[in-house]
Amino acid sequence: MTLTAMNFGRIAAILPVQDMEVAQRFYIDGLGFTKTFQNGDPVGFIILKRDESELHLSLQPRHKAAPFPIAHLLVDDANAMFALCKQHGAKIIKGVQDKDYGLRAFVFADPHGNRIDVGQRLRV
Repeated sequence: MTLTAMNFGRIAAILPVQDMEVAQRFYIDGLGFTKTFQNGDPVGFIILKRDESELHLSLQPRHKAAPFPIAHLLVDDANAMFALCKQHGAKIIKGVQDKDYGLRAFVFADPHGNRIDVGQRLRV
């Protein structure tokens, strides 16, 4: 089989979190994701969905966040997402800016320090 003959399916980011309850409050209550699966007792893995996005949370009590974005999220309103992140206590790493590569973008860190790069396609 050649590479061009292969179809790729969904790919989802897996975010390590130190406290699953804190993570659920942020992503479900704050950002509006819905839990579609959980595993373990206590829960050590969760799948979240919102619209076309899927996010996996993995309990890692000794997690140390990377100093760079580990996921990229496209939205249709970066300003609204920025406000939502601020409202729910996300640390803003880079404020909203229009980029020369065609995105309005910003970077936030979730309660566990995971940095997510958010972008909205600009109309040209």
